[in-house]
Amino acid sequence: MTVTIRHCTTDQAAEVRATLLEVYAEVYADAIKDDPFAGVDRFANGLDNWSARPGWSCVIGYDDGQAVGYAYGAVLPPNARWWGGLLTETDEDLVRETGSRTYALSELMVRVPWRKTGTARQLHDALLAERTEERATLLVRQSHPKVHALYESWGWRTIGDLRPRIEHAPLMHAMLLDLAQH
Repeated sequence: MTVTIRHCTTDQAAEVRATLLEVYAEVYADAIKDDPFAGVDRFANGLDNWSARPGWSCVIGYDDGQAVGYAYGAVLPPNARWWGGLLTETDEDLVRETGSRTYALSELMVRVPWRKTGTARQLHDALLAERTEERATLLVRQSHPKVHALYESWGWRTIGDLRPRIEHAPLMHAMLLDLAQH
């Protein structure tokens, strides 16, 4: 199983959109049935919002021409809404955004046959490898402790609880990674 990585930016977003939605629908098939937050339409709207942002980047893994997973994110703008749902008291400087300080890893997903093969880590590392921001952030559902532990094993640290200001959003762990040490 050899996974090759394709890097994309906003310029290729429309070209890869269908692939990203196809992988999402497969990876989240069970959740889509019961969880309004997991709906494909909601995800598609979020994808369109993220991929239109300055600094959006995406990596897609392919095995023998088939998309096996991807990761994407974008730079947080000044006064980012990202931190608006933070429920944990933190230092004000921690959530101050400049437009070049923090890269938000919005999505990382891998199709079932490629899980536990190192593909998720390969996508994660490829996405963050050339980032120039000082840090990265991501959100992990608190109902997914194994995913949370995986990110911790990759060097991420939890800074608190956060509920995104999106209808039906679940409670999340907000995490940070120092990109200078990554």
